[in-house]
Amino acid sequence: MTSTALYAGSFDPVTNGHMDILRGALVLADSIIVAIGVQANKNPLFTFEERVELIKEASSQSLGKDALRIHVVSFSGLVVDAAREHNARIMVRGLRDGTDLDYEMQMSGMNGQMAPDVLTVFLPASPAVRHITATLVRQIAAMGGDINDFVPAVVAEAIAKKLSQ
Repeated sequence: MTSTALYAGSFDPVTNGHMDILRGALVLADSIIVAIGVQANKNPLFTFEERVELIKEASSQSLGKDALRIHVVSFSGLVVDAAREHNARIMVRGLRDGTDLDYEMQMSGMNGQMAPDVLTVFLPASPAVRHITATLVRQIAAMGGDINDFVPAVVAEAIAKKLSQ
């Protein structure tokens, strides 16, 4: 039986923290659906299409042949509906700290009640990437700071190009 896990987020941009969680998710499931949340009221740095390409390129460079087990989709509704739509029985959530845990436990409880057939699995971020957030990466980059330690090289290049336009 093939197992599928869904890893949802905005991935704007994909960070080394996201890649760390993806590595862990690949241990849990045969196939990972990276579900990019698309909301009409948000103004992301990268378009959906750009985020898909960055995830694919970063995965290919970082994960080698395991990148073939990752599929990128969009979703705009409930994450449990996206999980069901893609036959994912596992939802992967990354945890950086206790604040994340408190929030994610609430979400897990609500999602579990709406979709008891979909299990939420928490993966702790590795210490080296625990502090990284996409929001801080965008802020540091916008102020001219060095983000190379926080994102894959392809993402750092894309951000530099985007901000120079």
